[in-house]
Amino acid sequence: MTPVQKLIGVLVLAGLLIAAGAGVAWQVQDWRFGRQLADQARQHDDDLNQLNLAAAARQQAEQDKRLALEQQLQASDQTHHRALTDAQRDQSRLRDRLATADLRLSVLLAPQDSAAGCTVPATAATGGLVHGAPRARLDPAHAQRIVGITDDGDRGLIALQACQAYVRALTR
Repeated sequence: MTPVQKLIGVLVLAGLLIAAGAGVAWQVQDWRFGRQLADQARQHDDDLNQLNLAAAARQQAEQDKRLALEQQLQASDQTHHRALTDAQRDQSRLRDRLATADLRLSVLLAPQDSAAGCTVPATAATGGLVHGAPRARLDPAHAQRIVGITDDGDRGLIALQACQAYVRALTR
């Protein structure tokens, strides 16, 4: 073997070693890059899981708030319904007592009216009036209308309270 052939052989061997080294380096880079991609994919999956868990927790919290609000509104509705029913029952009793003459509505007279010749007794009858100011009885039909007006007012006030409670519950 001539020195040129030896040189060529050494160069070929060096080229093969360089090529093999480059191939090994390429393979090592490929493995490292593959590992980095796997790590990134795993990290991405972890991040997605955390986001899903956070979204589920927020959704559960909103559902809990909504359920609590619905329960509060239902309790408030029951309270106002009970108040309306009680007011209607009381108004009905009052109307019945007025209709059966068990109760009479009366009004206080101004002092100048009693001096003008109105002959209404100044003492209280067995109706339970404590004061002795002059009074005049109302006609039963007028008394029924007054009770109807107060009944409408009571219903309106109860409905207004229910609306206010509803708005307060929603704005909390």
